[in-house]
Amino acid sequence: MITINQILINRVNHFFLKQWAKYIEPLAGTYAYCLLPNHFHFLVKTHDLKGTFGKFQTFQKFSSKQFSNFFSSYTQAFNKYYDRHGSLFRPNFKRKEINNHKYLATIVTYIHRNPIHHGFKNHISDWQHCSYDAMFGTQTTKLRRTAVQKWYENPTNYRNSHKMEVSLPDTSLFIDY
Repeated sequence: MITINQILINRVNHFFLKQWAKYIEPLAGTYAYCLLPNHFHFLVKTHDLKGTFGKFQTFQKFSSKQFSNFFSSYTQAFNKYYDRHGSLFRPNFKRKEINNHKYLATIVTYIHRNPIHHGFKNHISDWQHCSYDAMFGTQTTKLRRTAVQKWYENPTNYRNSHKMEVSLPDTSLFIDY
């Protein structure tokens, strides 16, 4: 049975992803995500955009403005819906460049296992607010799932890797606070 609270959470998450698509998808492809009650994780790769960025001059300034617009848009809608004021997010979001192909599949697993890591669920498949099920699903998605599928080679490897706790000697690529 779905509760009123679950319906509200689904609406909020749907709006969040809609705004993500509007502001961030023009800049970057999304490879994995997980939305949690108190934070979120996304694995993205910026598009190779050529040309001028008008008043922003550089891609970095343009992308920062797009993220700012995304956070502002979502915060304003959230605050209006819940009749509240103030910011929802810490002043600066964190981002980490990943330049090692070896870590990509591990990071996808890390992102998807976050609900287990933080004690929200015991099984990944019980958490519907992430891209875990979409990776080998058949529904239309904006996720770059073909690339992710190649990193794991097949659905069995994908599911098996998600059963194991992520532990790496170099956790500097993971951002948790």
